[in-house]
Amino acid sequence: MALGKYSRVDGRKSSSSYCSTVSIVVFVALCLVGVWMMTSSSVVPVQNVDVSTQQNKNDLKEPVSKSKPSNDNNENNLKQFEDNPGDLPDDATKGDNNVTVAQEENNNSKENANNSEETSENATDKKVEEESESKSEDAFKPKTENGEEKTEDGESKTDNKDSEPGETATDNFDKEGDDENEKKSQENSGVTKGDGQIEEKVEQNENKTEDGQANDQVSSEVFPSGANSELLNETTPQNGPWSTQASESKNEKEAQKSLVSNEQGGYNWKLCNVTAGPDYIPCLDNWEAIKNLRSTKHYEHRERHCPEDPPTCLVSLPEGYQRSIEWPTSREKIWYHNVPHTKLAAIKGHQNWVKVSGDYLTFPGGGTQFKHGALHYIDFIQQSLPDIAWGKRSRVVLDVGCGVASFGGFLFDRNVITMSFAPKDEHEAQVQFALERGIPAISAVMGTKRLPFPGRVFDVVHCARCRVPWHIEGGKLLLELNRVLRPGGFFIWSATPVYQKLEEDVEIWTAMKKLTKSMCWEEVQITKDRVNKVGIAIYQKPTSNECYEKRSETEPPLCQDSDDPNAAWKVPLQACMHKVPVDATERGSQWPELWSARLDKPPYWLLSSQIGVYGKAAPEDFTADYKHWQRVVSQSYVNGMGINWKNVRNVMDMKAIYGGFAAALKDMNVWVMNVVPIDSPDTLPIIFERGLFGIYHDWCESFSTYPRSYDLLHADHLFSKLKNKCNLAAVVAEADRVLRPEGQLVVRDKVEIINELESMLKAMHWEIRFTYTKDKEGLLCIQKTMWRPTEVETIPYANV
Repeated sequence: MALGKYSRVDGRKSSSSYCSTVSIVVFVALCLVGVWMMTSSSVVPVQNVDVSTQQNKNDLKEPVSKSKPSNDNNENNLKQFEDNPGDLPDDATKGDNNVTVAQEENNNSKENANNSEETSENATDKKVEEESESKSEDAFKPKTENGEEKTEDGESKTDNKDSEPGETATDNFDKEGDDENEKKSQENSGVTKGDGQIEEKVEQNENKTEDGQANDQVSSEVFPSGANSELLNETTPQNGPWSTQASESKNEKEAQKSLVSNEQGGYNWKLCNVTAGPDYIPCLDNWEAIKNLRSTKHYEHRERHCPEDPPTCLVSLPEGYQRSIEWPTSREKIWYHNVPHTKLAAIKGHQNWVKVSGDYLTFPGGGTQFKHGALHYIDFIQQSLPDIAWGKRSRVVLDVGCGVASFGGFLFDRNVITMSFAPKDEHEAQVQFALERGIPAISAVMGTKRLPFPGRVFDVVHCARCRVPWHIEGGKLLLELNRVLRPGGFFIWSATPVYQKLEEDVEIWTAMKKLTKSMCWEEVQITKDRVNKVGIAIYQKPTSNECYEKRSETEPPLCQDSDDPNAAWKVPLQACMHKVPVDATERGSQWPELWSARLDKPPYWLLSSQIGVYGKAAPEDFTADYKHWQRVVSQSYVNGMGINWKNVRNVMDMKAIYGGFAAALKDMNVWVMNVVPIDSPDTLPIIFERGLFGIYHDWCESFSTYPRSYDLLHADHLFSKLKNKCNLAAVVAEADRVLRPEGQLVVRDKVEIINELESMLKAMHWEIRFTYTKDKEGLLCIQKTMWRPTEVETIPYANV
């Protein structure tokens, strides 16, 4: 009994001890689980913020999707963790393409594959738990405050161990390419199959490595050592290769404020604020310089006085301006609102200069010396001196004090081209009238400097009551005409001293007879026109030096041999005469061939021993240039560039060489002002020799013409030459000034220059008609519009 009793008691004691042991074990296990849970929920694992953006999104997306029973809730919660690009451009979201694709694939496939998810849910949860355990171990690895690595500016930053100096982790990531991105996305989120099912492919790479290796990897990312340690030492913005975003943004905003673009070009064009208004000529309306002149006795106030800084503003249009009337109708009438000046009509209307007729200004073709029309006067000169041979021997004429240029306008009917000039405002808008009519003219004066032409180039010089005192100061002004007149050329003087007997006229006539004799000019004809009741005197320049050598008096003197008669740009006048060339190979020793044979033949004085502009022998260079422009004009300019040549009359070649471009336009109803820049080879004498005309000019200054003078401007490799010499914006503004609305600018130049000009001109609202590039060379045809800016310039031009 006793044994049995003791057996029961011992059994209870053993059972009680066993339960106590189990309770303790369970309690300890629960504590450990609680500690583990608290630890894993409070510690954030260190992750590569830049590189792992896509991984973070996928890690967040999977657990949430598996905890939601509803597809709708699943989709809504997924969207909480997606990056919404909103209105960003494609470039801004390019790096996130794989992320977006993976999310869309998951969303679409999960809506059609709930059963598949449910069957694999348990297995997936197990893998996720294992992944979480692995990440919880990583959570105890080295980290900074709040589980992120802090940079000096307080922003979160993670350096990639494999980055080169100067690279960010994102740079390295981008280099791996789209395939690597897709691979990582598949490994961490899932791969969408063609049947719309999602194949879960969560591989626990962390579990495949030892804990020590994982610790070393994360530690090296957060605290690089050795060669990579310098990546944590940021350079200051002042010393580093990159500026800060703050400074970049500030600079850009300031730049945008100073250059608010009317177009994408970035140029802010404004109207010129000048007293001359729509008739502004910068080098002739510089009143600040004019009022400081010491004297105006020699018309210094009508000479060029260019501002130091050429204007970059745009000239306004007259109210009611419209496209100019086509030639030849324009010779008889122009739109009043295009040149709204009536003073000259009131003063000279009785001499048939110009009259007002409704919306038009009409030109009966008269002048002070030819009230009954210019054509009668022109034919009267021919009858008086048949040797003048208009349009054959005499091709290029200079008309001094031209009035409204009716003389030159009607000489076109005789195959003669005339360079007409007169001072600005001496007779209100006379040169402007001429240009609007389609007649060549410039604003110039015979003052203290030489005319901008070479020596010995004009076949005829004409003065009809031009009001120039030829006889004073030793005949300095008449000697300037002697310089530009070709040996054997004629000077036609139609003025009251020739045919009136008033005391003043007699005195002038006497002085002129003495002066012309001492200059060895031959008085070949004095005739009176009974219809116009005027008289003309015609003189001829000698063709040899014989008369000069036989003179009893040496006044006016001969010029020094060192005095170059072709030097004309801002050269002071000299009261002397240049000797006549006598060498058979020298220009001026022979008269050119008759027109039009002289147009396409190399001048006799262009020698094969001379090297031309393009590197060939000069005569070959001349011929090659002519053939080149004939081909270009016929094959491209006439039909291929959108130019309506019926609207083109006044043309300027802004950088002429041999005049080949102008020669190629011979059969068209146009005239061409050939401009030879002062720093280009002096080929202007060649241009005159072939029966064309032109002028010297510096394109860093404004041209001596009124606004809206030309229908077409042609620039062959001009702007690239000017880019480093002048303010290119000022040159473009000058082109806009002299070109008529709806006129064209044709540019042949380097591609980069074409692009820059295109940007500038688009900001003026010009319209591209044609553009072409090949082998770094470009061709641009662009048309000016009627657009004018509304903002007015406030720079010092306001007081001119």
